[in-house]
Amino acid sequence: MLTLKTINDNPTEVIARLRKRNFDAESMINEVLSLDEKRRNAQTQLDNILGEVNATSKQIGAYFKQGKKEEAEELRQKVAKLKDDAKQHETDLAFSEKKLQEILVNIPNLPHQSVPEGKGADDNLVERSGGDIPTLSKDAQPHWELAKKYDIIDFELGVKITGAGFPIYKGKGARMQRALINFFLDSARDNGFTEVQPPYLVNADSGFGTGQLPDKEGQMYHAQVDDLYLIPTAEVPVTNIYRDVILDRKEFPIKNTAYSACFRREAGSYGKDVRGLNRLHQFDKVEIVCIEDPERSYERLDEMVSYVQTLVEKLGLPWRILRLCGGDMGFTSALTFDFEVFSAAQERWLEVSSVSNFESYQANRLKCRYKDENKKTQLCHTLNGSALALPRILAALLENNQTPEGIVVPEVLRPYTGFDIIN
Repeated sequence: MLTLKTINDNPTEVIARLRKRNFDAESMINEVLSLDEKRRNAQTQLDNILGEVNATSKQIGAYFKQGKKEEAEELRQKVAKLKDDAKQHETDLAFSEKKLQEILVNIPNLPHQSVPEGKGADDNLVERSGGDIPTLSKDAQPHWELAKKYDIIDFELGVKITGAGFPIYKGKGARMQRALINFFLDSARDNGFTEVQPPYLVNADSGFGTGQLPDKEGQMYHAQVDDLYLIPTAEVPVTNIYRDVILDRKEFPIKNTAYSACFRREAGSYGKDVRGLNRLHQFDKVEIVCIEDPERSYERLDEMVSYVQTLVEKLGLPWRILRLCGGDMGFTSALTFDFEVFSAAQERWLEVSSVSNFESYQANRLKCRYKDENKKTQLCHTLNGSALALPRILAALLENNQTPEGIVVPEVLRPYTGFDIIN
């Protein structure tokens, strides 16, 4: 979340920058300023009273030693009154802090100056693109038909066991999944990321730390008895490794990668965009997460974007990178680049990765900090990206590589699959 210092230093700029998100923050920012002034006044009054209580208590002790009981009793009554006043200021302070927190968690991150104006996906800017869109035969099929034809994914069986959005991968389909996961993990390790294996359930503090709570609470599966949440992405547990941690600046950059299953309710999703693998409730993904020095976080973001580009290039998929506009960015992001690959049978672009810099927004929630050269504690910057999400990658591979003989496996995956064609 935004720091009070950021808001207090230039509230007009904060309001103006949030307008780029189509977010009218003026009333919220004004309330923050008012509450913060009340909070600081209450804190000042409380500190003064407690200081007076401490000094008066010492004087009471001195009077008792001197045998001045009446004077001591008079001061004791004064202390009792001061403590009553202190309780009221403590109540005012707690109320102001609670209200401040409620407002701050509902204010999104400030967009980076390079974020384009816009209201939605149609206003995103294409940064660059590459790869050749294949020309398929007239009888080419979408991936859900290919999955049935070659018996590699069973959508109906998943519905029977769980419900829609929980497919079962079979035979070469399951092996393709494992091949993609291992290829992505090996590539990440080769690029300096340390692999971790996180839990798939997190507590509410972890969900709050990375911004899923309270913003996306309705999109997460909640195990209510234990008050735990199924993760929507490995970003949540991996970033929370550094919650309430103070790092040394020399430790940067911290680069982690993790495979996980991901769980999203996707409430309200319907229509052709959810066919087959296009939108699932459970899916596999390899994530990359960085904790970085604020002075170098945008260099790191560029490196992460370039790295994800190498993955789609090695898979031979047509790709493009979008710089998201203010109206299409996630709540916690300062700048996001989306990767899309072209699905030839569906004749549409499919999002397969988002790479974002959150600056200090998540770190402030997480209390993820470092000590600078002056031993002063500062907030880190956090970044993450999909590298990559599997369902739509697999959909594009199946559709784009279909031939009369079968589906050709990209050369880079063959050492992992053990076969070069699905037939």
